[in-house]
Amino acid sequence: MQKHISIFLLLFLSFNAFAQDTLQAVKVEAKSKSTRKSYKSVTNTAVMTSKELLKAACCNLAESFETNPSIDVNFSDALTGTKQIKMLGLTSPYLMITEENIPSVRGASQAYGLSFTPGTWIESIQITKGAGSVVNGYESISGQINTELIKPVSDIPFFLNAYGSTDSRFELNTHFNKKFSDKWSSSLFVHGNTRVAKNDMNHDHFLDNPLGKQINVLNRWQYTNAEKGWVSFINFRYMKDEKQTGELEFDKDRDKGTTNFWGSEINTEKFDVSAKVGYVFPDMPFQSIGFQNSLNMHKQESYFGLNQYDITQKSYYSNLIFNSIIDNTMNKFATGLNFTYDDYNEYVNVPNIAGSYDRIDTSVGAFFEYTYDNTTNFSLVAGGRVDKHNRLGLFATPRIHIRYNPWDKAVLRASAGRGKRYANIFAENQQLFASSRAFEILNQNGNNYGLDAEIAWNYGVSFMQGFFLFDRSADIGFDFYRTDFQNQAIVDLYAGPQQALFYNGKSFANSLQIEFNYELAKHFDLRTAYKYYDIQTEYLSGNIERPLQAKHRFFTNLAYETHIVEGGKQWKFDFTYNWMGKQRLPNTSTNPVMDQLGDYSPSFSLMNTQVTRTFSSVFEMYAGVENLGNYKQEKAIIGGHDPFGSHFDTSIIYAPIFGQMFYAGLRFKIK
Repeated sequence: MQKHISIFLLLFLSFNAFAQDTLQAVKVEAKSKSTRKSYKSVTNTAVMTSKELLKAACCNLAESFETNPSIDVNFSDALTGTKQIKMLGLTSPYLMITEENIPSVRGASQAYGLSFTPGTWIESIQITKGAGSVVNGYESISGQINTELIKPVSDIPFFLNAYGSTDSRFELNTHFNKKFSDKWSSSLFVHGNTRVAKNDMNHDHFLDNPLGKQINVLNRWQYTNAEKGWVSFINFRYMKDEKQTGELEFDKDRDKGTTNFWGSEINTEKFDVSAKVGYVFPDMPFQSIGFQNSLNMHKQESYFGLNQYDITQKSYYSNLIFNSIIDNTMNKFATGLNFTYDDYNEYVNVPNIAGSYDRIDTSVGAFFEYTYDNTTNFSLVAGGRVDKHNRLGLFATPRIHIRYNPWDKAVLRASAGRGKRYANIFAENQQLFASSRAFEILNQNGNNYGLDAEIAWNYGVSFMQGFFLFDRSADIGFDFYRTDFQNQAIVDLYAGPQQALFYNGKSFANSLQIEFNYELAKHFDLRTAYKYYDIQTEYLSGNIERPLQAKHRFFTNLAYETHIVEGGKQWKFDFTYNWMGKQRLPNTSTNPVMDQLGDYSPSFSLMNTQVTRTFSSVFEMYAGVENLGNYKQEKAIIGGHDPFGSHFDTSIIYAPIFGQMFYAGLRFKIK
C-alpha cells in the first residue's frame, strides 16, 4: 500500500512542477455553488452541477452521489463492487431514472445500469424527492433522478481524463467535439475502464472487486436553429461490459460450470438510439412541442457459481409533449401522449426455480399537467395521466406539488402522488444469485411472476430557510416523506438463511432529513445533514424493519478552494464524512455458529477526501482517498469456506469490503 501511495505522490508532485513551467493559459471564473436549490421551484429539487461531480472519484453515475446528502450509496454485494443508491430509504427501482427526461435505468438494467454512464459525460443531475411529474410516466414512487449530458453546442474541442487507483482500476475518457456549421454540432465520447489485478484485502480468498473491462462510446449530434425555433438531438451509443469475480483461484476457461472453484461472469452489451426534437413557436415563446423517441437493446449473460441468469430487453419509448398557456403565463399546461414497449427474454436457473420468464409489456398513456404560478410566493402543479397497459389494465395516476414562500428566503413545499409498477424481481435482486438460497414465489395468481403489481402513495412536506450567520450565507431545511405501499413485491430474507421468498404484501417507509449549509469563510463551505428512516414491512414472520437499512445516518462535507492566482492556478480540498447507525440483518440463526451474524450490524464511519491542483484553465490533477479510516466489514461472505454448500451467501453487505483506496487522475482540455 505504501508503494502505491509513494507512486501517486511522486506523479502528482512531478506534474505539479512540470505544469507550472509549461502551462500558462489564463481564465478567471466566478465562484458558483456546485449544488443548487431554488426558492422558486415547485418541486423539492437539488441540481448537482459538473463542479459537484469533480469533488470525488466520480467515475460513473452510480458514484456521483457520494457528496450529496439526499442519496444513500451502498454496495449491493461482496463480489461485484456495484454501488446501489437509495432515496427516502427505497432502492433505485422505485426511482424514475432518466437521461434528458427519457427513461434510462429500468427493467433489465436496474442492477448495473447506473455504472454504464461515465461521470465525465454528465453536465448536471437533477434530484427530485417525492412524486415526480406525470409527464415522465407512472412508475416513479420515491423520486426522480434526471441526468443532463454535455451539449455538443457548448462542448470544447477536446477533453481527456485519466484515472488510476490502488484497487487496480484504470479509466480513460476522451471527448471530441466539432462544430460543422452554425446549426450542426457533434460530440464523440469514448470511455474505457479495466481492472487488471486480483485484490483480497479482507483475506477471505475471494476477489474484493471484479476483474473486468468496459468500452462505452456515445456519438451525439445537435441541431439548433434559434431563429426558427428548432432544436434537436440524436444519440447513438454502444456499450460492452465484462466482469469476472469469485475465488482467487477461479479460472473461467477451466472452472466454469464445475465445483472446482466458485466463480462468476457478468457480460452485458447495450445499444441505444435516441432522438429529441423541440420546436418553440417564434411568435409565442411560451408555446412549444417536444417529441422524444428512444430505441434500445440490453443483453446480459451471467452465471454465479452454478446459478445462471440471462436477460435481454428490447425497448421502445416515445413521448409527445405540447406546452402552452391558459390566458396568461401565470397559467401553463403540458399535455401529450406516450407509448412504451418492452420485450423481455429472461432465463433463470437457481435452486427451486428453473425456466424462462419471457413477456411483452406495452402501454399507451395520456397526461395533462396544469401549473399555476403567481410569480411571487405561490405555485402549484397538478397533473394526472391515464394509461392502458396490456397486463396492468387501465389505471389513473394523480400527482400534485405545491410551493409557498411565507417570507423572504423561505420556501414551504408539499407533494402527493401515486405510482404503479411491475417489479422485475430477478433483475432487481441479482445479488441473491451469488448465494445458495432457494428461491420461492409464494403468490401464483398475479400476472407478473405470479405476483401482482406494486402500488404506492408518496406524501411529503419540506421547508428551507436561508439567512446570514456572522455575515456569512447559510440555510437550514428539513423534509419528511412517507411512502405507503398498498401492495409491494416483498423479498423476504427473514424466513431463513437458505431461502429467498417473494410474495405480495404491505409496507411503509418514513424518511426525515434535516440539512444545514453554511459558508464558514470565503471559499470554505460546510454541508451537513442528519437522516432518520423508519421502514417496516409485513413479512410472514411479522411486521419487521427492512434489513440492511440504517435508521440513523449523519453526513458532512467540507469544501475549500484557494483564490485563483496568475496563470489560473488553484487548490481545491474536499472532505466527506458519513456515519451509519446499526442495520437490521437478515436471519442467519440456523446456520452453523461460524456462519452466523448478529441481529444488527455495528455502526461505523466512512471518510473520503480529495485534493485537486488546477495548473491552468486547461490542465489539472487530482488525488484522493476513499474509506480513509480503512473500515471493512468483518464477515463479508458467509460460508466462503464451502461456496457450493448450503450456507454460502455474499449478499449481506452493510459496509465496505476493500478498505482504503487511493486514486489519482488528470484532466486536460483544448479550448
